[in-house]
Amino acid sequence: MRVLLFSSQEYDQASFTRANRHCALDLHFQPARLTVDTAALAAGFEVVCAFINDELDAQVLQRLVDGGTRLIALRSAGYNHVDLSSAARLGLAVVRVPAYSPHAVAEHAVALVMALNRRLHRAYNRTREGDFTLHGLTGFDLHGKTVGVVGTGQIGEAFARIMAGFGCQLLACDPYPNPRLLDLGARYLELPELLHQSRIVSLHCPLTHSSEHLINAQTLAHMQPGAMLINTGRGALVDTPALIEALKSGQLGYLGLDVYEEEAQLFFQDRSDHPLQDDVLARLLTFPNVIITAHQAFLTHEALDAIAETTLQNITRWAAGKAQNLVSG
Repeated sequence: MRVLLFSSQEYDQASFTRANRHCALDLHFQPARLTVDTAALAAGFEVVCAFINDELDAQVLQRLVDGGTRLIALRSAGYNHVDLSSAARLGLAVVRVPAYSPHAVAEHAVALVMALNRRLHRAYNRTREGDFTLHGLTGFDLHGKTVGVVGTGQIGEAFARIMAGFGCQLLACDPYPNPRLLDLGARYLELPELLHQSRIVSLHCPLTHSSEHLINAQTLAHMQPGAMLINTGRGALVDTPALIEALKSGQLGYLGLDVYEEEAQLFFQDRSDHPLQDDVLARLLTFPNVIITAHQAFLTHEALDAIAETTLQNITRWAAGKAQNLVSG
């Protein structure tokens, strides 16, 4: 069975090649993003393997079907970028990776917390230039601070466990409370109260119609002045222009992002030789209390191997008529 992986990087090729030793699928790696203009590259491929910034709207799906594609194998947990109603209408099956390594994303969120708090990015640049002064680098003890976890699935739970290890007080917000967080001493609150009480807020919820721009000008106003916000979930969970205004006013004291609402045209590419055309992102990058990473939270050896193995299992089981991890609209 021929499988085409769009948006594939060197690390994808390595992990999928390792996992394929047990499946013997005919894998082809395509670095280009899947768009309406690149969909023709999939002609003759029964399976298309897509990543988070690939376009899977009705027009793209139609072109894939016209080229012979029958299965969309997502190598991600999220599927908000897929037009599921069109996929069903066209007879396209869609499968995903519901979980890989929650620790990878959770630990990256903690890394952002630590780097922002102790100004590690500023200290690193300063010492490389021979400046060994400490002014402007004062942080705060995490022990005893209140941390709000928005979304308490596997990743949110892993993040909460780490922060509990620091001695933090945990607050949580999720329509489906996780009893394991209650065992950690977490209290579930509505979002406005969680934002009001938390010194650090970390987002770990999926992107849905109800969670889009969950953090906006109104909800930011509920946060403690100078609080920290971390987003390793989905870029559209936050209204980015509202973040800029909150940073300018000092309402938001620290911001760590691994995702960005308009990242599709930027992330996973080397754009260092080109002027940054995104004015909103360019403005964010000017703040000294902001760290942005390019959607790398998932990027550990363990997570990559798990993604590859589950994706290939999804394909082989679908081919055998025993589909697993199907996504329905």
